[in-house]
Amino acid sequence: MISLDFSSKADDVLIADFFRRSAGQWRSERRYYTLPDGEVKEMNSLITARFLEPGCPELIKLAQLHGLEDLDAMTCGAAVTWDSENSVSGRKESKGSTLFGVIGSMLYRDRGFATPKPVTAGFYFTNPDTLCLRTEYRGSVFEEELKLVGDKYRTRQTIISRLGEQQMIGQYLEKRLA
Repeated sequence: MISLDFSSKADDVLIADFFRRSAGQWRSERRYYTLPDGEVKEMNSLITARFLEPGCPELIKLAQLHGLEDLDAMTCGAAVTWDSENSVSGRKESKGSTLFGVIGSMLYRDRGFATPKPVTAGFYFTNPDTLCLRTEYRGSVFEEELKLVGDKYRTRQTIISRLGEQQMIGQYLEKRLA
Protein backbone atom coordinates (compact mmCIF):
# COMPACT_ATOMS: atom_id res chain seq x y z
CA MET A 1 0.00 0.00 0.00
CA ILE A 2 1.33 3.46 -0.92
CA SER A 3 0.92 6.17 1.70
CA LEU A 4 1.31 9.82 0.80
CA ASP A 5 2.03 12.45 3.42
CA PHE A 6 -0.23 15.21 2.09
CA SER A 7 0.55 17.53 4.99
CA SER A 8 4.28 17.39 4.23
CA LYS A 9 3.67 17.96 0.51
CA ALA A 10 1.38 20.90 1.29
CA ASP A 11 4.05 22.35 3.63
CA ASP A 12 6.68 21.97 0.87
CA VAL A 13 4.54 23.91 -1.60
CA LEU A 14 3.54 26.60 0.92
CA ILE A 15 7.06 27.22 2.26
CA ALA A 16 8.64 27.30 -1.21
CA ASP A 17 6.00 29.79 -2.37
CA PHE A 18 6.48 31.89 0.78
CA PHE A 19 10.27 31.98 0.37
CA ARG A 20 9.95 32.86 -3.35
CA ARG A 21 7.54 35.70 -2.56
CA SER A 22 9.88 36.93 0.21
CA ALA A 23 12.91 37.10 -2.10
CA GLY A 24 14.21 40.61 -2.71
CA GLN A 25 15.33 43.63 -0.74
CA TRP A 26 13.37 44.92 2.24
CA ARG A 27 13.63 47.90 4.55
CA SER A 28 12.70 46.74 8.03
CA GLU A 29 11.55 49.15 10.74
CA ARG A 30 11.31 47.36 14.04
CA ARG A 31 10.74 47.93 17.68
CA TYR A 32 11.82 45.70 20.55
CA TYR A 33 10.00 45.87 23.87
CA THR A 34 11.93 44.46 26.83
CA LEU A 35 9.61 42.97 29.43
CA PRO A 36 8.52 43.62 32.11
CA ASP A 37 10.01 47.14 32.28
CA GLY A 38 8.88 48.12 28.77
CA GLU A 39 12.22 49.53 27.59
CA VAL A 40 11.95 50.20 23.84
CA LYS A 41 14.67 49.89 21.22
CA GLU A 42 14.04 50.98 17.63
CA MET A 43 16.01 49.62 14.71
CA ASN A 44 16.16 49.96 10.93
CA SER A 45 17.59 47.25 8.71
CA LEU A 46 18.23 46.55 5.08
CA ILE A 47 17.39 42.89 4.49
CA THR A 48 18.11 40.89 1.34
CA ALA A 49 16.50 37.46 0.88
CA ARG A 50 17.30 34.93 -1.85
CA PHE A 51 15.35 31.76 -2.65
CA LEU A 52 17.46 28.58 -2.55
CA GLU A 53 16.70 25.67 -4.88
CA PRO A 54 17.08 22.04 -3.73
CA GLY A 55 20.64 20.74 -4.07
CA CYS A 56 22.27 24.18 -4.16
CA PRO A 57 25.66 24.56 -2.40
CA GLU A 58 24.17 26.60 0.49
CA LEU A 59 21.61 23.89 1.33
CA ILE A 60 24.25 21.15 1.10
CA LYS A 61 26.45 23.18 3.50
CA LEU A 62 23.46 23.57 5.85
CA ALA A 63 22.76 19.82 5.76
CA GLN A 64 26.40 19.18 6.64
CA LEU A 65 26.23 21.63 9.58
CA HIS A 66 23.26 19.68 10.92
CA GLY A 67 24.95 16.32 10.36
CA LEU A 68 22.27 15.05 7.99
CA GLU A 69 23.02 11.82 6.12
CA ASP A 70 21.13 12.90 2.99
CA LEU A 71 22.78 16.14 1.91
CA ASP A 72 20.09 16.67 -0.75
CA ALA A 73 17.12 16.24 1.62
CA MET A 74 16.19 19.93 1.83
CA THR A 75 13.34 20.84 -0.51
CA CYS A 76 14.09 24.58 -0.60
CA GLY A 77 15.51 27.37 1.48
CA ALA A 78 16.44 31.00 1.80
CA ALA A 79 19.64 32.97 2.29
CA VAL A 80 19.14 36.19 4.24
CA THR A 81 21.56 39.06 4.91
CA TRP A 82 20.95 42.12 7.06
CA ASP A 83 22.58 45.39 8.02
CA SER A 84 21.00 47.10 11.04
CA GLU A 85 21.31 50.40 12.82
CA ASN A 86 19.67 52.03 15.82
CA SER A 87 17.02 54.34 14.35
CA VAL A 88 17.44 56.92 17.14
CA SER A 89 21.26 57.16 17.41
CA GLY A 90 22.11 55.97 13.88
CA ARG A 91 24.71 53.65 15.43
CA LYS A 92 25.37 50.36 13.59
CA GLU A 93 23.90 47.48 15.59
CA SER A 94 24.49 44.30 13.63
CA LYS A 95 25.33 42.92 10.24
CA GLY A 96 25.17 39.30 9.25
CA SER A 97 23.62 36.47 7.31
CA THR A 98 21.76 33.24 7.90
CA LEU A 99 20.63 30.23 5.90
CA PHE A 100 17.27 28.47 6.13
CA GLY A 101 16.50 25.02 4.71
CA VAL A 102 13.34 22.92 4.82
CA ILE A 103 12.63 19.25 5.39
CA GLY A 104 8.95 18.49 6.01
CA SER A 105 7.64 20.89 8.65
CA MET A 106 11.11 21.52 10.09
CA LEU A 107 13.17 24.60 9.29
CA TYR A 108 16.94 24.15 9.62
CA ARG A 109 19.05 27.24 10.31
CA ASP A 110 22.80 27.74 10.36
CA ARG A 111 22.45 29.95 13.45
CA GLY A 112 19.83 30.96 15.99
CA PHE A 113 18.65 34.35 17.23
CA ALA A 114 20.98 34.23 20.23
CA THR A 115 23.53 31.61 19.22
CA PRO A 116 25.93 31.13 16.32
CA LYS A 117 25.23 27.37 16.46
CA PRO A 118 22.86 25.56 14.06
CA VAL A 119 19.25 25.30 15.28
CA THR A 120 15.93 23.91 14.05
CA ALA A 121 12.45 25.38 14.21
CA GLY A 122 9.05 23.85 13.71
CA PHE A 123 6.82 25.78 11.33
CA TYR A 124 3.23 25.89 10.18
CA PHE A 125 0.96 28.17 8.15
CA THR A 126 -2.27 29.76 9.37
CA ASN A 127 -2.90 30.69 5.71
CA PRO A 128 -0.63 30.86 2.62
CA ASP A 129 0.52 34.38 3.58
CA THR A 130 1.33 33.72 7.26
CA LEU A 131 4.27 31.60 8.39
CA CYS A 132 4.64 30.75 12.09
CA LEU A 133 7.91 29.47 13.58
CA ARG A 134 8.83 28.07 16.99
CA THR A 135 12.48 27.69 17.94
CA GLU A 136 13.72 26.36 21.29
CA TYR A 137 17.23 26.15 22.73
CA ARG A 138 19.09 26.79 25.99
CA GLY A 139 15.87 27.34 27.96
CA SER A 140 14.54 29.99 25.58
CA VAL A 141 11.58 29.88 23.18
CA PHE A 142 11.36 32.11 20.11
CA GLU A 143 7.90 32.34 18.52
CA GLU A 144 7.71 34.26 15.28
CA GLU A 145 4.95 35.14 12.84
CA LEU A 146 5.79 36.45 9.37
CA LYS A 147 2.93 37.75 7.26
CA LEU A 148 3.10 38.83 3.62
CA VAL A 149 0.76 41.77 3.03
CA GLY A 150 0.32 41.99 -0.72
CA ASP A 151 3.53 42.20 -2.76
CA LYS A 152 5.07 45.25 -1.09
CA TYR A 153 4.81 44.70 2.66
CA ARG A 154 5.57 42.14 5.30
CA THR A 155 4.95 42.19 9.04
CA ARG A 156 6.75 40.15 11.66
CA GLN A 157 6.31 39.64 15.35
CA THR A 158 8.70 37.78 17.61
CA ILE A 159 8.04 36.81 21.22
CA ILE A 160 11.05 35.62 23.20
CA SER A 161 10.42 33.68 26.42
CA ARG A 162 12.81 32.20 28.94
CA LEU A 163 11.80 29.65 31.56
CA GLY A 164 8.12 30.31 30.82
CA GLU A 165 8.29 34.12 31.12
CA GLN A 166 8.09 36.51 28.17
CA GLN A 167 11.31 38.54 27.96
CA MET A 168 10.95 40.54 24.76
CA ILE A 169 8.53 41.34 21.96
CA GLY A 170 9.79 42.45 18.56
CA GLN A 171 7.43 44.02 16.02
CA TYR A 172 8.47 44.72 12.45
CA LEU A 173 7.09 46.46 9.37
CA GLU A 174 9.02 45.62 6.24
CA LYS A 175 8.67 47.41 2.91
CA ARG A 176 9.90 45.87 -0.33
CA LEU A 177 12.59 47.93 -2.06
CA ALA A 178 13.28 45.55 -4.95
